[in-house]
Amino acid sequence: MTSDARRPLAVFDLDNTLADTAHRQHFLRTRPRNWDAFFAAAPQDPPIPQGVALAVESAEECEVVYLTGRPERCRRDTLEWLAAHGLPEGRVHMRGNADRRPARYTKLEILRRLARTREVRMLVDDDELVCEDAERAGFTVVRARWATPSAELKVAQEREGRT
Repeated sequence: MTSDARRPLAVFDLDNTLADTAHRQHFLRTRPRNWDAFFAAAPQDPPIPQGVALAVESAEECEVVYLTGRPERCRRDTLEWLAAHGLPEGRVHMRGNADRRPARYTKLEILRRLARTREVRMLVDDDELVCEDAERAGFTVVRARWATPSAELKVAQEREGRT
C-alpha cells in the first residue's frame, strides 16, 4: 500500500463550489432547458477563490477527489478546467450520461463506495440536500456557501437529475 492510499479523502463538488456557474444559469430559465448550451459554457466558469483555496489546502493532508453531478460527456472539459485553474490532481466521479437520479442519491452512493476503502475526511458541496443526506450518513460536511444560490440549478439537481 502506498502512502497515498493511506491518506484520507477530501471530496469536492464542482458547480458553485469550485466553479461559478452564474454566467450560464440563463440556459436553465428557458423551456425547455438548454442543457447542451449550459454544459458547453462550463469551460468559461470562473473559479471560486474560497473553494479553490480549500481544495489546495486540503491537498496537503488529503487526496482530493471531485464528485460532480455533471454528466460523463463533460469529462474532458472538466479535467481541462481543473488543470487550468490550478486545482489538485484527483479522480473525478461524474454521473452517467443517462442517469437522472437526484444529486443527493448519486453523490451519497459514490461517497459510501469511497468510504468502504478509505477515510472520507470531508465532503465540500453547495447543495443543501446533498449536505443533509451526507451528514445523516455520518460524513463530515463543509457547506460551500460562497456562491449565489440558484433556484434553477436546485431544480435541475433534485427534480431533473441533470447536474
